[in-house]
Amino acid sequence: MNLNQVTVPSLDLTKSIPFYEKLGLKLIVKALPHYARFVCPDGNSTFSIHQTKELPKGEGIYVYFECKNLDEQVNTIQQNGINFDLLPTDQSWMWREARLKDVDGNQLILFYAGENRLNPPWRIEN
Repeated sequence: MNLNQVTVPSLDLTKSIPFYEKLGLKLIVKALPHYARFVCPDGNSTFSIHQTKELPKGEGIYVYFECKNLDEQVNTIQQNGINFDLLPTDQSWMWREARLKDVDGNQLILFYAGENRLNPPWRIEN
């Protein structure tokens, strides 16, 4: 099994699409007003947004995007006019992360973990 895509809700795709394009995702499906799909610049994963009348309650959705050159990527995104809630920071779980929210409040984490992405010291061995 391989993860194909993650889909998040949006109240207005006409606002969400430009936001995700500024993050560096490439729009491949534009079925307004209900759906849009992007391809990630690295790998084979896709990411989509779908129109909803109401956003989830609580903390909402967290989506992680891996970036080998995290600091450079964050600088580029900032130059595109997007603000971050947390600039690249080394975390205790051995990942470097930057955090921001999309126009609908979905939490996005850009990160780099290197070998610790799949093999942290606390990994369960079967």
